[in-house]
Amino acid sequence: MLAAKDPRYRIGIDVGGTFTKAALLDDASHAVVARASVHTTHAHVRGVAAGVIEVFRAVLEQSGVAPRDVVFLAHSTTQATNALLEGDVANVGVIGIAGKAAAKLAEPQVKVAPIDLGSGRMLATFNRFCPSEQLTEAVARDVVEALKAEGADVIVASAAFGVDDTGAEDLIRSVAAAQGLPTTCGHEITRLYGLAVRTRTAVINASILPRMIATADMTERSVREAGITAPLMIMRSDGGVMDVREMRRRPAMTMLSGPAASIAGALMHVRMSDGIYFEVGGTSTNLGVIQGGRPSIAYARVGGHDTYLTSLDVRVIGIAGGSLIRARDSAVIDVGPRSAHIAGLPYAAFAPPGSFDRDAALAFISPQGGEPDHIAIRAQDGKRYALTTTCAANVLGTAKAGMHCFAGSLSARDAFAPFARYLGCDVDTAARIVLDRAADKIVPVIESLIHQYKLEPDQRTLIGVGGGAGALIPIVAERMGLRSEIAPDAEIISSIGSALAMVREVIERIIPHPTPEDIQRVRQEAIDAVAALGAHRETIEVTVDIDRLTQRVRASASGAAEMRARGTDGAIHETEARQIAARSLGVSSGALSLAETDGLRVYHVQGDAHGPVRVIDAAGTLRVQRGHARVVATTVGGCLSAIRAVLSAPADAVGLYALVRHRLLDLTGVSDPAQVTALAKQDLAGEAPSTRAVLVVISREATRD
Repeated sequence: MLAAKDPRYRIGIDVGGTFTKAALLDDASHAVVARASVHTTHAHVRGVAAGVIEVFRAVLEQSGVAPRDVVFLAHSTTQATNALLEGDVANVGVIGIAGKAAAKLAEPQVKVAPIDLGSGRMLATFNRFCPSEQLTEAVARDVVEALKAEGADVIVASAAFGVDDTGAEDLIRSVAAAQGLPTTCGHEITRLYGLAVRTRTAVINASILPRMIATADMTERSVREAGITAPLMIMRSDGGVMDVREMRRRPAMTMLSGPAASIAGALMHVRMSDGIYFEVGGTSTNLGVIQGGRPSIAYARVGGHDTYLTSLDVRVIGIAGGSLIRARDSAVIDVGPRSAHIAGLPYAAFAPPGSFDRDAALAFISPQGGEPDHIAIRAQDGKRYALTTTCAANVLGTAKAGMHCFAGSLSARDAFAPFARYLGCDVDTAARIVLDRAADKIVPVIESLIHQYKLEPDQRTLIGVGGGAGALIPIVAERMGLRSEIAPDAEIISSIGSALAMVREVIERIIPHPTPEDIQRVRQEAIDAVAALGAHRETIEVTVDIDRLTQRVRASASGAAEMRARGTDGAIHETEARQIAARSLGVSSGALSLAETDGLRVYHVQGDAHGPVRVIDAAGTLRVQRGHARVVATTVGGCLSAIRAVLSAPADAVGLYALVRHRLLDLTGVSDPAQVTALAKQDLAGEAPSTRAVLVVISREATRD
């Protein structure tokens, strides 16, 4: 008889501006075992680290789990973003370096003027330039000392062509370290050419090094004191995690960490593969796209400046579940961006039944000075409550039982009655006006995402996360005629995402006319980089995108942390996988045809050679959903020939996926046949020729929807 395995758990913590939330998950099943929430400890002597430990202990006490049984701990954080928004940044000394031949062109590109962070807050910079031919350890020491005397707290070393030869930047780092100054080198932020943007990105990263290092040290010390020996991971802005050592080097990678954690939750907990991510908080809503199990990635802008910080392409709108209503002259003039949280008022929908009688009076308030036209209502006991989009959704019944925002309609309808009289309409109409005004702000953003990312009809599903999702998603989905769903555990999805996030790394290179060998090298570098960060090699998947216009080759690699990768139990039966595909396609299970590898199942409708296709993995995750594709069953030995046959008829195919065992090779971002074939050959190396393989060929019809 086999001995029972010791239970193991994962903890995810989301450090938000108001609350710090934790979720405890079973490591094997990923089921949520416990959850806890505390106020974020901004004013504590240990900063937000104190709240991390407080919520950690609370979730362990609630569940009865011992610290030694926690094998993975990760948290998202707003610290990097807040440091920049609040101007809590260090003064940066910038040392530009170039050889004599490039000096005239390079010097102005490495000279960084003070950066306006908004609201009058500035990031101070001091600049020096050194010809590389004259750069010795003594010269470097003199330059660093001069910048330190001028007021620099941190150093940036940025050399022309530093992505190819890092020696000069590394020398500056070693000299600065001897003088106690943290340093960021341009090449460790990005390996892209573009000296000016690379230098500016390094400056932004360096400016938050002291604050982020202090936070990381406090958090790690507190975690160890609490008896946790598991690796401490931090969410990155591109949807992956990195360990605390890496965060000390590249803290700017944690910008947009909160939305990234939510998207990780959508990917891993909700098993979202394609759709529009729709996170609704109390004050703002975040919108983004997930395609093929990958979130859309863009470069972040800071203070209006372009950077090379890869982050999720998230659109932030000032409308959410707690948005206040503005009214004047018996008409609604706006909804949001001010919220009940900013006004310090509770939602009327959650007031005790009977709080509002027929004589309840409206109150016009000014949440933060100016704009004294926001609507509140005074209860019988004199207490004021906010009228919000959540209240409107409870009036209309679009907020359903089970949603975090559900309160029932009784108090909401009583509270809306005076407002309806003010508008001269009935209660339902007043609530509809409010939600329609909110939807007016959201619908154009979703339409732009659909257009930008060319989402097929099958990919246009709204996936709601965040506590306020139920307040807005139903009205928007109805308006646009889109499918929608609220994720389970939506209110703690960021914490869950932190606990389940994959290790991720993005490698980018500017390569004019890249050869197949060039692309293979970038792909392998991405694999090695993500493995070095803790991903188990057997789980690593890489997507390569080639932008012919900018000559940029981007390899995005992700993989499971090794302690999760070891688990192989829990594979679903084919019948269950077929049911998942049938529900997604809206057909009966018997109408589907199956092609499969040893770890992936591909379903398509019988008799429809170029119809919708769904790919389901062993855990039941829907990995690919495309509206127009065809399926080619083959073997590893015949795979390259099948790919060449597909690519020889370009009118028929616009992209393809190659599947072998549990791996899914996404080749949709590569169009050159030689490059596609080379990447497939590299991925198939070492596989037995008889191993089953499947191609999913995206048909040209997919571009016409």
